[in-house]
Amino acid sequence: MTFRTLIGASAISAGLFGLMATASGHALMMNKDAKPGAWHFVEIGIPHGCVGTPTTAIKIKVPEGVALVRPQVKPGWKLSMTMRKIDKPILAEGVTITDMADEVTWSGGNLADLEFDRFAMLVKLPNDPGKTLYFKTIQQCEKGEHRWIEIPEGGKKWGEYKEPAPFVQISEAAKP
Repeated sequence: MTFRTLIGASAISAGLFGLMATASGHALMMNKDAKPGAWHFVEIGIPHGCVGTPTTAIKIKVPEGVALVRPQVKPGWKLSMTMRKIDKPILAEGVTITDMADEVTWSGGNLADLEFDRFAMLVKLPNDPGKTLYFKTIQQCEKGEHRWIEIPEGGKKWGEYKEPAPFVQISEAAKP
């Protein structure tokens, strides 16, 4: 191996390590791109616990405009969903909806600090091309918690925050 090849390989390795270190510090949306008005599989990855202790609960705030939510059952975790009344009933999937999911919670589990898992739900997205939906996530652990709730504002980018909220970007409408 030449010196130049060694330097190049080292630079690539350092860059990949840097990306992994950055990514491991956030609750991660596994599929950020979505179609307007479609069903979307929201999957939030939790890459670590808190202060070396296991994760025991995950709470996800459902953004305004998401009409229907179908959370995934996880063996070993208790699933609950709180609802909120909406001012004006809407028709979605042939059903009149008067309340929407406000928060989905998985609790009573035990996800070790050095383990990774995904918490998922199927959601019906609004028909709002170009909109970004933030799924504020609270990760509770045996000791401490992470509040993945920060939303970019004032020209800042998602990765510039310590605990940014996972998000879905609704694509622009198709052009005729």
